[in-house]
Amino acid sequence: MIQPKVLKGFRDFLPQMEIPRRKLIRALEDHFTSYGYVPIDTPVLEYAEVLLSKGGGETDKQTYRFNDHGGGDVALRFDLTVPFARYVAAHRNELSMPFKRYHIGKVWRGENTQRGR
Repeated sequence: MIQPKVLKGFRDFLPQMEIPRRKLIRALEDHFTSYGYVPIDTPVLEYAEVLLSKGGGETDKQTYRFNDHGGGDVALRFDLTVPFARYVAAHRNELSMPFKRYHIGKVWRGENTQRGR
């Protein structure tokens, strides 16, 4: 029989935790938008060469990386900074500066879990 376990470093959010968590996120979003910030989102998967071009060493070891169905080298985002830089580079002609944005999203790192992270 398959054991219903979650991968190390991942977790399920039961309703008693997810409901207040979403309420907090909504409050943050309301606060950001009240100051003129706009939401953005980026893909959770990026080409590995984009995510890892400056990182090296420790970042490479902590990145969830694999080949997609077409053989492309892809990785799960480990922070929101590099995907945002790619986003701005890809859309610079469509964005007005200064670009006031906020981005709330999940990231994945293959590191030992630490309290508060």
